[in-house]
Amino acid sequence: MSVSSIQPDPSMIGGISKAPFALMPNPARLFEERAIRFDKLAETSRLGAYLKFLSGIVRIQAELASELPAVAPVAAERVELAREGAMPPIDRDALVGSTELRATTRKLLERAEAVEKPEAAAEALAQVTAADDETIDWMIGNVLADNLPVESLAHHLYVAAAVQLHLALLSAGLDGTRLVPVSIGVCPACGGKPAGSMVIGVHGAEGARYAVCACCATRWNEVRVKCIACGSTKGVGYRAVETGDEEATVKAEVCDTCHSWTKILYQNKNPSLEMIADDVASLGLDLLMKDTEYRRAGFDPFLIGY
Repeated sequence: MSVSSIQPDPSMIGGISKAPFALMPNPARLFEERAIRFDKLAETSRLGAYLKFLSGIVRIQAELASELPAVAPVAAERVELAREGAMPPIDRDALVGSTELRATTRKLLERAEAVEKPEAAAEALAQVTAADDETIDWMIGNVLADNLPVESLAHHLYVAAAVQLHLALLSAGLDGTRLVPVSIGVCPACGGKPAGSMVIGVHGAEGARYAVCACCATRWNEVRVKCIACGSTKGVGYRAVETGDEEATVKAEVCDTCHSWTKILYQNKNPSLEMIADDVASLGLDLLMKDTEYRRAGFDPFLIGY
């Protein structure tokens, strides 16, 4: 296989003026649909075993999203102050040491015992489960900083799943109409990095492009043909695994200004696409892009290490 360069489609220029700025997640539905997508992708992927493992973890997220007590919402005053200062209302730093988040992490770790997993993942789970609260808080802090230590990626995957769940529950309680742009490549709800972006065909915003937070799952509108890492609209191009079909639904959006790339998924062409699941399943594109001058800017805790 090789990577083919795809030039921008003229229809992709510009934004969708009526598209809402932010779309907030429905956590239970989000994680259930993600688990279903992982299962479907596992049927035909060389990564089948790993995708099935992730499906099991995500299904636990879906169960807990429906069962956990309601999280303490972000205070209205905090939301308005964040809006005035163009800051995300969810304070990630304040979540380090949160007893609520730590309890969610413990619950997810406990249920993860039943998920079928490779031996290395089982060993990592046992070690994280046995960790004291200080270590758990340290790992939560790493996830919230989007900075996972290479030597303990498998351990952090479980904690990342718990953080994803907690932040999705927090962001679900926000009013998307009160969010404002923060900075390029920064989630307006929690300040996290995007996994990539999607062109959607629902919510009355046919063809609108949304960056997707890798952690809280908030989606925010970005114009088409724009680097979501640096904001440049110049030198932006598209690449895909060469299949003889330029209508690929998963592409690498490359930027010659900052020399980075992120994945863009065309859900308007394939409604079954899901940002995190299809990001992992399209690992082949990552491997091919490693041989180019571009560095990956999208963040996905389930894909780190590959």
